Amino acid sequence: MSLAELQSDIGAFRHYLQSERGMADNTVQAYGRDLARFATWAAVVRYHEYTAPTLRDLARYLAFLHDEQLAPPSIARHLVSLKMFYRFLRLEERADAAAVDLLGSPKLWERVPQVLSPTAVEELLNAPQPGDRFFLRDRAVLETLYATGCRASEVVGLKVADVYLDAAFCKCTGKGSKQRVVPLGRPAVAAIRAYLAEGRTVAPAADTGPANVFVSKSGRPLTRIFLWALVKKYCKRAGLPATVSPHTLRHSFATHVLAGGADLRTVQELLGHASIQTTQHYTHVDRDRLKAMHRLFHPRGQKPADTDPKPDAAAGP
Repeated sequence: MSLAELQSDIGAFRHYLQSERGMADNTVQAYGRDLARFATWAAVVRYHEYTAPTLRDLARYLAFLHDEQLAPPSIARHLVSLKMFYRFLRLEERADAAAVDLLGSPKLWERVPQVLSPTAVEELLNAPQPGDRFFLRDRAVLETLYATGCRASEVVGLKVADVYLDAAFCKCTGKGSKQRVVPLGRPAVAAIRAYLAEGRTVAPAADTGPANVFVSKSGRPLTRIFLWALVKKYCKRAGLPATVSPHTLRHSFATHVLAGGADLRTVQELLGHASIQTTQHYTHVDRDRLKAMHRLFHPRGQKPADTDPKPDAAAGP
């Protein structure tokens, strides 16, 4: 294989995304930029056998991305883009399934700090089991962390009155007491609904403050430290790195939504940027737009009731 063929394949991939998948221009351009960096690396190291990569080859490319001083979410997004590209090559019979499988390899993703692959996130979300004492609560907590990309403090501070399950969104209070609306995917809605109906402890009568969603066995609001320990517990059960924390899920949320094609303004709004001046540089995105972007690009986004979500819709490993 020649590097000219690689450029040709990247061009065909972009055409496929636009003409056959109907993706927006900004999404196609985002994939194109990531793959242009892959083509640059291939040219520098004279990597011609790109249709049959090995784990060693991909690790070399990952090292190159580290050398480029990209942030961990950006590195993870590049791997997701590459996996989408290899899925296209597989459809065109230019590469086999092994290439796609390698890009989902836990060994490869372990080299990307602070970001979990969608597969690893699924393992974490599935870690709480019905036999666990606080199964419903813990599952709802993890689903909420990933569905919203909220900070740990925002999740433990979430009030029952601020959760709108029928409309599939919640109001979070972030830094500086700023509130924002964040969509909830169907799995998160189902998990929270089940927890509120069957697993939530009623707070003591003496507690007259607003009712928190997530509480301890005594009905007291959870703390950030408790949430940190809860994530660590289930990461250990799922066999994930000990460095994973609630903030890792926030990083992963942003990475997966961006990799799925969402524009940066939408992600900025979803995350609730700490700097007011920085946020003002971005165009306002209303609640319906946020929900539409979340539904389209988040791996566990709210899908229409009559539509089965496509597996691996965000193209994550």
